[in-house]
Formats: sequence, C-alpha cells, structure tokens
Amino acid sequence: MTAGSARRAAVLGHPIGHSLSPVLHRAAYRALGLDGWSYDAVDVTEEQLPAFVGDLDATWAGLSLTMPLKQTVLPLLDHVEPLAAVVGAVNTVLVQAGGSGRPVLTGANTDVHGIVAALSEGLAAAGGGAAPGERPPARSAVVLGAGATAASALAALAELGCPAPVVLARSLGRTGALARAAHRMGVEPVFRSLDGALDAMAGADLVVSTLPPRAADDLAAGLAVAARAPRPGAVLLDVAYDPRPTALHTAWLGAGGVAVPGERMLLHQAAEQVRLMTGRPGPLAAMDAALGAALDGSADGSPAGAAAR
Repeated sequence: MTAGSARRAAVLGHPIGHSLSPVLHRAAYRALGLDGWSYDAVDVTEEQLPAFVGDLDATWAGLSLTMPLKQTVLPLLDHVEPLAAVVGAVNTVLVQAGGSGRPVLTGANTDVHGIVAALSEGLAAAGGGAAPGERPPARSAVVLGAGATAASALAALAELGCPAPVVLARSLGRTGALARAAHRMGVEPVFRSLDGALDAMAGADLVVSTLPPRAADDLAAGLAVAARAPRPGAVLLDVAYDPRPTALHTAWLGAGGVAVPGERMLLHQAAEQVRLMTGRPGPLAAMDAALGAALDGSADGSPAGAAAR
C-alpha cells in the first residue's frame, strides 16, 4: 500500500468510544507527513459488519478491528495472511486495488507482534531478553483468558520460547476455538480453571492476562495477600489498561515481578498496522508520545478502555 494520496482508515468495534487507536494512527500520519489521511472510530456491530465491509472502496487504506469483530470478519475477506489464519483472528484489514473494480481485502494480525514486542520490553527490563538472532530460551508461561486475544498470546509466547503454556479459563467449556487455534499453531497448551491461577502464575516466567478490564481484580487481590512471589524476573503483561495501572499490574509489581502495561501492546500493534496500511515504518516515538499524553489525560474521567484496541 503506497502512501502517495489521501486515504481513509478507521477502527471498528462495539462499543468503540474507548478506543485510543485514532490517537495513535493520527499521530503517525502527522509524523509521516501524510496530509489528508484520516482515521476515525466507528461503532459497528457483528450484524452491521458485512454491509460496512461491502461499502469499502478505493479511498480506504485499511481497518483496525476490535472485539467482537476479529473473527466475524474472516468470511468477508478475499485473503487472510498465514499468521492470522493460524491464529484465527484478524485485527487488521488491508484495502488494496483490485482488477475487478472492487477492492481486494486482506486480513492480517498485528496483535501477535504487539504482544511479542511488549513482553520483550519486559524481558529486557528483567535482564532476560535474547540477543538479536539468538534462539530464545525455553520458558514457562501462563495465559489468563481464552478468547481471540488469547490465541494471539499463544502465538506470541511460542515465538518467545513457550510452546506449552498453561491457559486459565473462566469457562473450560468455551475453550474449543482456542484449542483448535493452538493445534493449527503446533502449540500444546494445558487448559485449567482460573481457580488455580495464583499457583500457576507463581511458577511462570511469563504471564499474559487477556481478561477484560477489571475481570482480574479478584485475582489481583488474592495475589496481594498470598505468600506466592513470582519467579525472579517473571514478566506480566496485562492487555487491559483500565484503570491505569490495573489492579493486577500493581499487585504483580508489589509481589516482586516485572509488569508491562497493556498500552505497550497497543502501541506496538498499531505501529505495525501503520506500516501495513501506509507502506512506511510506524513512527514509534511520535505514536508513543501521543499515547502517553492521551493516557495521562484520562485521569480527568475520559475513558481509557482496553488494550484490545
């Protein structure tokens, strides 16, 4: 996708008022000098998505997708990139010129990139990161939650040397889609109930919480009073960031672990989206500065939302 002419892009989801994607993408466009490019947040339900996608034309560069659309969009696409197909979740749609007069829609997944980058920051802070080109050491990992973002987390953890993570689900009866995604990835997770979360987390090198905002608050309270310290250098990524910091983030730090805030995943996945949509590297520093300013402003009562988008 070239960046020569003005284009449109948007983040879709329901609800969508919390989204910080416009802050990130608009900052990127300014830094890249893409005058005329626009990026908006549009409330779109699963039922409305086919009509919205069907109306896309050559003025569009792409879409960001948040819940509940990451899987709903799959049958509406012309192509799905291999990583997104394996994970079974698309958070990025690229709108490209087609020979038939209608655009070609390609689905991609930048959530995996975002999780890898965020966890790598935590590992670097803990002194446990691998050198460039070096094979990552074998690590143990725990994933909290079993939805679409959990599938991206499994792919990211496999890349970081965790091929057999423990997945702690609120309902084991709803893990079928994640189990099938794991099978496609060649990952072999162990599924357990959230009831044993404190013990599992204490034995892990990496923990990724994909639970919705505040859904981990009870777990955080238990962690704060339990006599179970994380392993030395153990890293937590809580993809939620409402409130900022989350209770789980604060409790993990208090117990002696290394915690990465969810907005780091949001930042890195958005920078990769910018690269895919514009054909130019996402300006990480400019996007990071805009995100920080927006989050600092959320203390006045404006919504912060979740790192899902």
